[in-house]
Amino acid sequence: MVWCGAIVIGILVSIADIFLLSKDKRISTIITVFIRDTLISVLSGMVLADKILNVKNIFDISSMRISYSWKFLGLILAVGICFLILSGFTKRIFKIEFCETKKKKGILALKIVSTVLFALGVAAFTGTLWGKEAFGDLAPDQILINLNSPTEGTDAGVYISLFSGPVLITVLLTVFFCTLVFPKYKLTYEKGDKTVVFLPEIVIRIIAFFLALAMFIGGCAFGIERFQLMTLYDAYLSASTYIEDNFVDPKTTTIKFPEEKRNLIFIYLESMENTFFSQELGGYFEENYMPDLAELSKEGISFSHKESGFGGAFRTSGSGWSVAAMVNMNTGLPMKVPVDGNSYGQPGNFLPGATCLGDILKEQGYEQSVMFGADAAFGGLDFFFQSHGDFNILDHKGVIEKGWLPEYYDVWWGYEDDKLYEFAKRELTRLADLDKPFHFVMETADTHAPDGYLSENAEKKYDSQYANCIYYSQSEAVKFVRWIQEQDFYENTTIVIVGDHLSMASKFFENVKGYRRTIYNLFLNVPENLKDIPTEYTFNRQWAPFDMFPTTLACIGVEIDGERLGIGTNMFSGEKTLIETDGYEKVNEELANRSNFYNNNILVNWETVGKNNEE
Repeated sequence: MVWCGAIVIGILVSIADIFLLSKDKRISTIITVFIRDTLISVLSGMVLADKILNVKNIFDISSMRISYSWKFLGLILAVGICFLILSGFTKRIFKIEFCETKKKKGILALKIVSTVLFALGVAAFTGTLWGKEAFGDLAPDQILINLNSPTEGTDAGVYISLFSGPVLITVLLTVFFCTLVFPKYKLTYEKGDKTVVFLPEIVIRIIAFFLALAMFIGGCAFGIERFQLMTLYDAYLSASTYIEDNFVDPKTTTIKFPEEKRNLIFIYLESMENTFFSQELGGYFEENYMPDLAELSKEGISFSHKESGFGGAFRTSGSGWSVAAMVNMNTGLPMKVPVDGNSYGQPGNFLPGATCLGDILKEQGYEQSVMFGADAAFGGLDFFFQSHGDFNILDHKGVIEKGWLPEYYDVWWGYEDDKLYEFAKRELTRLADLDKPFHFVMETADTHAPDGYLSENAEKKYDSQYANCIYYSQSEAVKFVRWIQEQDFYENTTIVIVGDHLSMASKFFENVKGYRRTIYNLFLNVPENLKDIPTEYTFNRQWAPFDMFPTTLACIGVEIDGERLGIGTNMFSGEKTLIETDGYEKVNEELANRSNFYNNNILVNWETVGKNNEE
């Protein structure tokens, strides 16, 4: 039926061409026009369907959904109409006649409004497509939070792709639109010996306005639908007491450290998820992209949502990107959109009411350092780690200030992971020489979307650059761990390795279907009493990134009264998590809703407010 419709459209285009544009009515000419117009319409529509609709096999119409079939026919019709218009101009049947008219403020205002609407609409379309390709399934709350946070330290490649993509396309199309809208002209049509005004100037202006309005509305609707912004809007209309009802305040909970405090090394591996393992190990792919991590995992404890094989935490609302993941794992709370004038990434205002892992360890006398290859100002992480633990921050700027890198060194997000591991060894050596326990945090970056950064030292095992980045990154992470294990301080040190969030490399996962993606996790060299926990504690577990907060404290021998902190649960205890108690759908829905408790107690530190008022 679809092919019949396509041919009918081609025939209708041919009939319009013959009766409206062709003066030669001989049978041979009519047959030629029929064949030419039909082929041009149908074949051009097929090419556009392949490029625009991403139909894998355009010849297999049965594989197309009904909506795609209508879009396919619409493309053929659009091609046919465009062909008729161009043909009319080339045959000089359609003509553009420039005219002199009096300047009218109303007409000028209409042109300006039309141009602005058109530009905004194109920007919405191209920006949405770019955002989905560059960052994958961006969570709506992530978009709004990032708008409230600093963007220093963003990889220059992100800005380059933004300007070479959406910005450039928007500018070019807007300039083209202006050339059609601003000149004063009318369209005429040759009808026999007469010249008929087909479209007067004012009609052209009105048509342009409505086309621009349609572009604006369509672009906005497209962006809202693709980024699920209405879901976020609906959620924030509904208040939930779920966080308040399940919140366990670390300030008032009994937390007991062992007599000999253990060091903690916490390694965030950018976008590292269990999907990259082979199917036999619990992953998705036939190839195992993380063989070294698989081998290292035999030496420690990891928590899986499966009966066997690698699994991990479920992505919950407010945890799906790097900054949010760190907030979840350090506070036992989701990262929620700031309201009432609050914003992240400002001095003294990054979750000032939360008690974090860094706060607790600082109080216990730990020396704390955090290391990023990027600028810690991105997303306000510098303020987060400064205000919650007084960390030594060794980010891109920090290592340059120490003289470890040349002043203008700038690779990937700042400096690459090869340098990160080199500098991490220096800092760990310094920390180990201090007469106090230490807490060292680092995050890799070379596996960041869209395609990662491939080191010159990396082996190119696969056709995919991203697959090569994953393989090299996991290999280097294990080499770094092996170095740690050779150091004297390792005996009293626990290492935690986690993927910060699910990868946003959308192209790499476009064929991943029917598989639950989860972040990688591993706890190495935990205290003796945790090494032989029952397998039911580690398998068939349903948990979230915020459960890492009490679990991390437990892995260095800390005893927690009630086994819960924030809204997280100590996984080593075997106690049920919120997801295991209430179900994933309910927990995720409740966390997406507005929390007045969160707004009034986590985003605000009333103790500080009281002191400021007194002053």
